[in-house]
Amino acid sequence: MFSLAFMRNAYLAGTFIAVICGTIGVFVIARNLSFLTHTLSEIGFAGAAFGIFMGWTALSGMLIFTVISSVIVGQMSVKQSRREASISAISALFIGLGILFLSLSNQTSSYATSILFGSVIGIAAGDVLRVAILSGIVLLVMLGLYRPLKFDSFDAIGARVSGLWTTAISVVFLVLVAMSVSVAAQIVGSLLIFILLTLPAAAARYFVHTVSKMIGLSILFAIVGVWLGLYLGYVTNLPVSFFIAAIECVFYFTALGYQRLHVGS
Repeated sequence: MFSLAFMRNAYLAGTFIAVICGTIGVFVIARNLSFLTHTLSEIGFAGAAFGIFMGWTALSGMLIFTVISSVIVGQMSVKQSRREASISAISALFIGLGILFLSLSNQTSSYATSILFGSVIGIAAGDVLRVAILSGIVLLVMLGLYRPLKFDSFDAIGARVSGLWTTAISVVFLVLVAMSVSVAAQIVGSLLIFILLTLPAAAARYFVHTVSKMIGLSILFAIVGVWLGLYLGYVTNLPVSFFIAAIECVFYFTALGYQRLHVGS
């Protein structure tokens, strides 16, 4: 398997993706933004279609669309009461734009499928480098923002009372989520990216109860899902995204069962 360049590239890119998704996902769950990650995945589809239409890479289009939309959502939905309506409105607009750009471009439907569900074969060395650079940026910003972000995510009222710039933190975090969505779509596609951003972290919180341990376990679940998914996809010639989704669901439902047994005992 590793004699094939595209599989080596897929494992390298997948490892970077698993690390940032496992890290970001803990705060996505804590801030109740699972719905937003699903919406950003749809916006990423529109961005990728726009990038193809303009003759750019799909990743460039995804970055532009997801980052801009995340800032807009951050400004529109600071109040949680407006969050879902704002996200729904923006999601509907960008899905329509994605369909429009694909219809205007000369690409076939198979290319659209690779945008939606990912394509391991299409990952080149240059893609791995771009994923590594973007992952490094996300992790460095997360490291610098870790303490105030943890405070705001797990004690929002206390953060506001203490005078923390919660709006700025929210916008910066949404930009990081947008970058993570764009990066991770290279493996699982724009349609299923919310799986890696939510399920590993959602499962981890049932096993451990400190933020650092949740991040570590979430990264582990994400890495196992990506690595095993890539291997099973190679062996069976079935979509990698299916196996990643199935593995992460197994982790999540196992965590639910563990929690139920733990509470019952």
